Parts: sequence; C-alpha cells; structure tokens
Amino acid sequence: MAIMVSVPAGIIANQEATQNITENFNTTVSNMQAEINETTTLIEVQTTSGRNFEFSMPSGTPPDMSSGTPSFGSREVSYMNGTVVDEISSIDGVKDVVKFLEAPSEETNSETINAPGGRSFTISRAVYTITGVSLNSSLIDNYSILPTNITEGRPLQEGDSGVVIMTSNLTDYFGVAVGDKVEIYGENFKVVGIYEPSGQGSTEARALYMNITDAQTITSNTGNVSRLDLYAENASDVNDITDVIKVAYSDLTVTTYEDRLSNLESMQERYTENLNNAQSTLSQTQTIATQEIIISVVATSLIVLFMMLYTVRERTKEIGTFKAIGFTNLNVMSQFLLEGVLLSLIAGAVGIAIGYVAAPTLSSLLLPSASSSSGLRPTGASMFGVTTFGQTSAVTLTPQLILMAFGAAVLLGALGSLYPAWRAAKIRPAEAMRYE
Repeated sequence: MAIMVSVPAGIIANQEATQNITENFNTTVSNMQAEINETTTLIEVQTTSGRNFEFSMPSGTPPDMSSGTPSFGSREVSYMNGTVVDEISSIDGVKDVVKFLEAPSEETNSETINAPGGRSFTISRAVYTITGVSLNSSLIDNYSILPTNITEGRPLQEGDSGVVIMTSNLTDYFGVAVGDKVEIYGENFKVVGIYEPSGQGSTEARALYMNITDAQTITSNTGNVSRLDLYAENASDVNDITDVIKVAYSDLTVTTYEDRLSNLESMQERYTENLNNAQSTLSQTQTIATQEIIISVVATSLIVLFMMLYTVRERTKEIGTFKAIGFTNLNVMSQFLLEGVLLSLIAGAVGIAIGYVAAPTLSSLLLPSASSSSGLRPTGASMFGVTTFGQTSAVTLTPQLILMAFGAAVLLGALGSLYPAWRAAKIRPAEAMRYE
C-alpha cells in the first residue's frame, strides 16, 4: 500500500514540477521580451568579472581536487575607474549614462556539493548583493534602473543618502522592517523600502539598493563603477557606440539589444529541447508507474489470497462447528470476507502511514524525476542578472490519494478473500469436524 500511494504522489509531483517550470519560463520570457523591446537603445557595459558573486574560483593555482573537499572562495571583483567611465560617457551618440556599482556582501555562506567519484567541494557565496545606482530624477523617471514592485515603504529618490531598499527575504535575514537601521560594511543605513524581486529564482535572490556614492564609499571604490547603462540618441547609433567600446576596451563586456534578443532566442530553443525531454521522461515515468502499481495490486491480492487460504485451512474445524450450530453458507462466506477486508484495511492504514512519511524517498527510488533527468533547468541572462527556472514540487499524499488507497484496500481485501471465503462456505460440517 505504501508503494501504491507513493508512486501516484511522485507522478503528481513530477507533473506539477514540469507545469511550474513551463509557467515560470513563459512568464519570465514575456517579461524579458517586454524589457528588451523597451530598450532598443540600451547598451550594457560591465567588467568581465564584476558580477560573479555567486560562484567563483580563487585566482592563482587551481584547487587540489585530490584533497577530497577543495574550497572555492570569492574572486577579486574588478571595476571601471572614473577615467574610463568619463571616456565612455563622452562617445558620440550617447544620450544618457546610468552608473552602477555592484558588490558582494561581506557576509558569506558555504555549501558543500557532492561530485561524481565520491568527491566534494565547497562553494562560498555572498549572502546578498549591494547595488549602488545613480539617483538622478530624470534617469529614475525615464529608465527602469530601480525596482518598481515596492511592497512596503517607498522607492529610492534623488538626494537619498544613508538609506537602502531591500528584497523581502533580506528583511528576514537582518530581522528588520521599514524604518529600522541595518549595518552594511560597518555603516548604518535606514531601510526605507522593501520590494519583491521579479523574475524566476526570486525566492533565492537577496539584494539591496542604495545611492552609488554610498556604495562607493563603504566599499572603498570612490569613482569606480562595475556597470554602465548607456542609452543611445537613436537605435541606429548603437552599433557605432558598441564598436568603439569593443576596440578601445577589450576587457569590458558589451551587451546590446540584439545580443539580448539572441540570448532570449537561444534560451527558448534550449528550453524547448529540455521540455521535450521532460515530457518524454514524464511519459516514461507514467509507464513505469503503471507497471509498478499493477505489480503492487497483484502482489497485494495474492498476499490476501494466500493468507486467507491458510486461515481457512487452519480454522476448518471451527467452520464445521459454526455450520453445526446453524451457520449458513452465506454466513460463513460473509465472515471470511469481512475478516479479509478488515485485515486489508489495517494493512492499508499502516501502508498509508508509511507512505505519508516515506513518499518522497519511495517515489525517488521507484521513479525517474522528470525535472532532473531531462535537464529541464534552463538558465538565461536577463538584463539585470541571471534567471533560473529550476523548480521542484514536494511529493505529498493528498486526501484524494488517501481515500483511493483505502478504497483499493477494501476492494483488494474483498477480491483476495472471495475464493477462500467461498471454499470455507462449501466445507461439509461432518468433514470439518473430523479435520485435524
């Protein structure tokens, strides 16, 4: 019974995971498409390593993998200095420049990842990301440079200093609310707003925004930036500006409207391929599940059958006594059918209890996972970061599954007991009384 309830629960979880991934992907693609269409004149310029805060190898010699558990720490973040920023800002055709300084938090956490061959390694991640941005009212009003989905408080405004807005999950980490003080790089800032991160993977995203001057000061990067958003006078100027930057500053990464559109199309192609693989795996999973359920049903029926046959054999003399005192064939048959059903119900309750606790383990052992085996975890770079679509659904027993399991227990108990009960009813009293 534990297998019979765990397998459908695993199927439902796989279906939900695939559906969630599809919905999340479609939503993110729609948002990215709208974002891209609105930014045909936007050119992103950033340092090659300036935004790799999530996972980075230390500079120097590679880690010794033979040691068992090598450690990966945060890489030194590079920035553009003020001279480079001024030169890029003065290129012909550039209309507006938005400066950003992104830096990892001082707080980090570590996670050990198991690798093939029994090896493991440790990843060090920044707990959150600091983003300093130019707080100019004309830039704020004309371009999407700040989070807009503020849930509490207010957004950042021109002239703000010593204040931050942060993602809702960071309020839990710091234990603060709007109006409270939070310490960043040893300096106190007032929380004036809380926002929900947009896009998928948002439950893991932790970020806070502040005035770029404050960010430069606390990170000792006065005058430096990690990213520039350049807005061209016309879309026709984008290629010329991009060519100039690529020739003059080969160490910088330049992303244009066409690059973002190409990345989106590539991501859609990868996702479509992965989705097809997921659906194929899900179909295979459903076939395997059907086979396992059939085997479980047959095994359960046989167990009940043989158990009740043994019971009839052991209670032959008792059956003869029943008939001698007036029990009819129907009475005897009903007695054994009832016993078989009751035993099956008790076994079903125990099986459901085991399945309720062990359903995730049982389903993972018995079924392939559609979301993992198919590689359905596409990632794609959005304009302001990396978006992930990996989703999982918990394997749980629903009330419907529990009721179906009890119904199956009653049915299988009755079917398995039917022949033994009929056989018991046909025993002659005289023969039964002589049975030893």
